[in-house]
Amino acid sequence: MFQKKRDVFLENLIMIAKNLQLAVEVFREEINKLSDAEEYAIQLKTVEDMGDHYTHEIILALNRTFITPFEREDILGLTLKLDDVLDCLEACASRLELYNIVEADDYMLLFTKNIEMCIQEIVYAINHLVEKRLNDMTKHTHKINELENIADDLLRDSLKTLFSSCTDAIELIKRKDIYGMMEAVSDACEDVANILEGIMMRSS
Repeated sequence: MFQKKRDVFLENLIMIAKNLQLAVEVFREEINKLSDAEEYAIQLKTVEDMGDHYTHEIILALNRTFITPFEREDILGLTLKLDDVLDCLEACASRLELYNIVEADDYMLLFTKNIEMCIQEIVYAINHLVEKRLNDMTKHTHKINELENIADDLLRDSLKTLFSSCTDAIELIKRKDIYGMMEAVSDACEDVANILEGIMMRSS
């Protein structure tokens, strides 16, 4: 008889997390089959557009809702940072297609694995947030921070190898840009973790 009232904020945060998971799956497929990079880039742009829809729904709800599940500034900050992750991932996919990269090198594969792990930790953390299990988010935000540090090291290693072994100036510019963009996805994930840690602190 009595139905639980819908919470548009928590519902859309869950959808954003699921959409991020879909995005990284598409990105991994693109990395594994760069001969079809254009097709995957189009798919990821579609996923990014859906993410924009969820973001817009949350912003609209903030403008018309008085009571929110946690601080309005935190909801907005988290939503925008999650959108940044998706935007960065879509930009990477687009750049791979633009540069006509035909085969992923070892560093691209390692960056992709790092991004997958970061986003999986975000999904876990968002689920805990929605379930009001804030203390359970800690291990996931810490893991994201660790993964971002690994991505930093990976960027240094990849650039060192690139500058010492690549003799084609154009190819060097392409790879350098892609490595930097892939590392930026992990940076964006760390920004999400920082927002989540702020929510935990203010709710304790």
